[in-house]
Amino acid sequence: MHASRLRLAKREFNNEPFYEKSDMDNREKVLVTGAAGKIAGQVLPYLRDRYDVVLLDLRNIDRDGNELADVQVADLLSPDRDSYRQHFHGADAVVHFGYVQGRGDFESELSNVQMAFNIYEIACEENVRRVVVAGSNHAADFYTPLILNHQMNFVDPDERALSDNYYGWAKEAYEHLGFVFACGKMANRPLENVHIRIGGPRETDVANCLKGDLRSVRRALGAYISERDMAQLFVRSIETEDIRDSNGVPFQIFYGVSGNSHNFWSIANARKIIGYEPQDNSEIRFKELIAKHIAAAES
Repeated sequence: MHASRLRLAKREFNNEPFYEKSDMDNREKVLVTGAAGKIAGQVLPYLRDRYDVVLLDLRNIDRDGNELADVQVADLLSPDRDSYRQHFHGADAVVHFGYVQGRGDFESELSNVQMAFNIYEIACEENVRRVVVAGSNHAADFYTPLILNHQMNFVDPDERALSDNYYGWAKEAYEHLGFVFACGKMANRPLENVHIRIGGPRETDVANCLKGDLRSVRRALGAYISERDMAQLFVRSIETEDIRDSNGVPFQIFYGVSGNSHNFWSIANARKIIGYEPQDNSEIRFKELIAKHIAAAES
């Protein structure tokens, strides 16, 4: 991914501020793992519009049983990196949505850490500039009950990640391992890393809270991210030229939430570093449902 290939001018994109679409004759090659998954499916329409995408998954069937003709089958957990090396060759960036479903135990999640290592390693070997990882708020979910119990006010992504479960631990491990690769010591060159701690990318969480349970409603409102805001985060994480931290390491962690009035995860660094401009706010999006929850709590 080269600076000359980035198009950072804003324009109206489906009535929302966004980057100008890349030149059709000079499109970046972006490899997408886990392309048959749910989260990838929400972002893919935006990625297809901007890049030459290479789509990989363990199978080419989505969760609804639909065959995805353009998804190529690859086992990225295999230690034989030569078996999937050709897909990474010439890529400007990798967007990693891949996830091995398991029982949530240590062995299952260790497999996901191994897959992240394989992707970082082969990306270095094939001179990919940047990896953007679909992480999770669960990387630091130890703090969430403290916030909901009014023992904390906010979580900054630069704070120490803490989780109390193996799923969250694995997400932490992706981040820490990504930092190792971003430093460049182990692979003889830095591999730029962005990790997006996705919140609640669903339109149903507020509705699914028990009526009048304002604690759960607060969590749902603070975690919400709309599809277009999530897509913007990924696009800007791919395209922003300089993502170095204060120590010069090309590594960032961003929270994947919209511009919610009820946010308790900071997106200040995403606004500053990649120019993230969320278009949605859960308080406005779900105002009618919020009113019903308040009425139920007061009755």
